[in-house]
Parts: sequence; structure tokens; C-alpha cells
Amino acid sequence: MLTAVVGINWGDEGKGRMVDLLSSDYDVVIRYQGGNNAGHTVINDKGKFVLNLLPSGILRENTVNVMGCGMVIDIEHLYKEIGNLVEKGIKIGPANLKISDKATVCMPYHRLMDNLEEDRLGGKAQGSTRRGIAPSYSDKYMRKSIRMMDLLYPVTLERKVRELVEWKNLVVEGGYKADPIDCGEMTAWLHKFGDVLAPYICDTTLYLSEAIKEGKNIMFEAQLGALRDIDFGIFPYTSSSSTLAAYAPIGAGVPFAKLDRVIGITKAFSSSVGGGPFTVEMLGEDGDRLREAGGEYGAATGRARRMGPFDAVATKYGVMLQGATELALTKLDILSYMDKIPVCVAYDIDGERVTDFPVGDRLERAKPIIEYMEGFKTDISGCKRKEELPKAALDYIKYVEKAVGCRIKYVSVGASREQYIVME
Repeated sequence: MLTAVVGINWGDEGKGRMVDLLSSDYDVVIRYQGGNNAGHTVINDKGKFVLNLLPSGILRENTVNVMGCGMVIDIEHLYKEIGNLVEKGIKIGPANLKISDKATVCMPYHRLMDNLEEDRLGGKAQGSTRRGIAPSYSDKYMRKSIRMMDLLYPVTLERKVRELVEWKNLVVEGGYKADPIDCGEMTAWLHKFGDVLAPYICDTTLYLSEAIKEGKNIMFEAQLGALRDIDFGIFPYTSSSSTLAAYAPIGAGVPFAKLDRVIGITKAFSSSVGGGPFTVEMLGEDGDRLREAGGEYGAATGRARRMGPFDAVATKYGVMLQGATELALTKLDILSYMDKIPVCVAYDIDGERVTDFPVGDRLERAKPIIEYMEGFKTDISGCKRKEELPKAALDYIKYVEKAVGCRIKYVSVGASREQYIVME
């Protein structure tokens, strides 16, 4: 069974929590794109964990975790992330963590360039996490990157670093008028963290192809959501990689593989971090209350998330892009304080009622058309079966299911691993 777990909306839907829950049935979990610009929060019997780079299956002792060739990896951040988990009793070694030799290294100068560009843009900044992700991907597609395999060959590595730093300084010094990048510092950084990670680096395509032949269950874990996809998202306020399930086999390093199942994750309400159009945004007291109720602050950056009601227009679009075969609806319990639950059922664009997700200027002009459903006004965090849910909660689930055209199989009613309901 090859399964992708993907975000349907703007990211932060609760993918890490669902991967942690479902990974007990999988032999391998793979992160196939992105870097440390987003976080997956997992709460289980071992504690609370925030993962930026590591696959969420790392918390399962018998699961092999793979960081795919589609990722950009800040090796300093990865070194520290591994160390933090080991301190908490999580066992990590080359047997259960494998890093693609073809993955791109996110260098310190990528972080530098990310900051320089966001500072230059000022009030027009795109809301980057300033962790160097876009510059890393840009260099990858210009074929001017250090890859994880380069860390295994010190002599060749030093030559490549010299050439890349010379090229980078043309922009850093000549364009941004900033202090030049020091070649020696970059080489020392690569050795300091790369030497420690070297035992984890391997040809993960060979490993995964064998795993597929052996019939192992494999899960592909995405970062961010469909609306942050570089091609189909709210460009330019997107990530710099493909967040879609269709990219999972490529980013994982097994382009010949075919998915059997796509589990889309969506919240019972909407949230977004960073700039760009967010049609359903609730400002003022209503947004603040929903944010506090849901603890809606970025796992990677700590930034307050922008809040809004469930957006049926955007979610239906995300379901289509992801080719979702089923959905997990997360954080339903957060809505328990509401007397009436708002839902965005359509957009108003220049007086026209629109139910298909718009792009470009039309999205910028869209206004939400809101309808209200009865609130369930009770704590549902202890519910274990759908029969235990109040009628208003079940009605809300059924409404979402019909509005987006995809069945809801899982509903989370709390942050812990066991706080979920299977709807079948």
C-alpha cells in the first residue's frame, strides 16, 4: 500500500498528527518536499514534539524514515532536531533514518539571501520564513547546489564551495551591497554538521524500490498544503516546491511508483500563515478567540496564524488538486464554544456568486459568502465513536463532506494520538 498524506488548504492542517497516528500500519514514512520552513506538531504518549525536517514516523520505533530527494535540508537544523529527539528518548540511527544522497543542502548563504530579499521588499515582502527555502530551490534548478552526496567527498566538496561562493558574492556584494560570504566558513559549516550526518546518506531510490518490491506499506508525507503549491497555489505567496500528492513519488525518489491512497487533511476551520489572499479572514475579537481556542501559532516560527471559518470553495479546490480519496477533518473540538458555526459557502467577486476557486486578481477581489450552522456547544474531546457525537457536530461533518465532494474517514477531537474517531 502506497499512501500519501497531504494538506488540502494553506498548510498547518494537522498532517504530522495524522501521520503519527496512521504510521503504526506502515513500514516506511517519507518526507518528499520542502525544508524546515514548516512544522508538524505531534502529541503522543512520549510527549509533545515539533518536527521541521524529520518525517513524523520517526516517533515510531519500528518505522523506517526517509528524507527524499525533493527536500532541501539545512544540515545544522537537522543535526539539532535529531539531538533534541534523542534527548527525549527517541532512538535515531542509520537503520531508521535514511537521507537521500540527491537531496539539496540548504546553506547558510541561502538563509542570508532570503533575509536580504525580504528586507529589500519591505512592506511588499511575501511572508517568507527566512529559512532559505526559496533560494535553495532556485539554486537547485539553476544546477548550482550542494547535494547531500557531496558531503561524502571532501576534496570535490571544497572545490564546489569555492565556485559557488564566488558566484553568490556577485549578488551579495554587487547587488545587495552586503558583506561577502566567507568560503572558509561555509566549508567548515559543511564539515561540522555533514560529517555527523554522513552515515545516514544513501541511495534511497534503491532502498525504496526494494521496499516496494517486497510489498511494504509506504507513506508519503507532504509539507504545507495544496494552496501553497508552486504551480497551483496562491502564487507568489506559495512554497517553492510541489506540495501535491502527484509529486510524492518523484520527490521521494521513486518516480515509477503509483499511489494507492491519498488522505487529505483539512481543519474544521481555516488558518493561514504569511501574506497573500485569505478570503475568509476573521479580524478582531472573533479571529483572536478562534486563534486562542485552537492554539494557532506557527510550529516553525511561532507566528500568529490568520484565522477564518471553514472555506468550502478553497477546500473543494484542494481536494481536486490532491486527488484525495478520503479526508481527515481535524480540530473539530475547537468549534465547541460557538453558538453558530460560520461556513464560507461561496465567494462574491464583483457581484457574481462564485463556487470555483479563482486565481490571480479575481482571488484578490473575492469576498466570502457566509452561512451559519448550529453549534454543538459541548465538549467532544472524549468521544470515541461517531455515535457519541452530538447531532449538530454530525451535521457539520456531513455538510463539509458534501460541500467538498469527498468522504471524511477520520475526525480528530483533540490533540493527542488517541483522540480521533473513525467515521466508518
